Amino acid sequence: MHLAYPAVLAVLLFSTGLYGVLARRNSILVLMSVELMLNAVNLNLVAFDVWLRDALHAGQALTLFTIAIAAAEIGIGLAIVLMVYRNRGTADIDKLRDTAETADSEVAA
Repeated sequence: MHLAYPAVLAVLLFSTGLYGVLARRNSILVLMSVELMLNAVNLNLVAFDVWLRDALHAGQALTLFTIAIAAAEIGIGLAIVLMVYRNRGTADIDKLRDTAETADSEVAA
C-alpha cells in the first residue's frame, strides 16, 4: 500500500476542517469542522499503523481513543451550544463575542 494516498487525503480533510474552523461563524459548523480534523488524524494513525506493520496495532488503538474523545467533545460542545442558543437566541460566534465584551465593559464601569 502506498502511504501517499491516505496521507494526501488526510491533508485535504485537515485543511478543509481548518478552513471551516477559521472561516465559519456558526458554532455547529465549527464543531463539525473540528470533527473533520480529528477524522484526518484518525486516517493518518491507521495508515501509518498499516504501513509500519505494527504488531501491537498502536495506531488503531489510538484511533479508538480519539473516536471516544471526539464523541465526548461533540456531546459536551453541542450541549453548550444549545444552552447558549437558548439563553442568547443565537449561535453566531461573532455575536457571542460582542455580547461578552459589552458585559465585561459594563462590569468594569
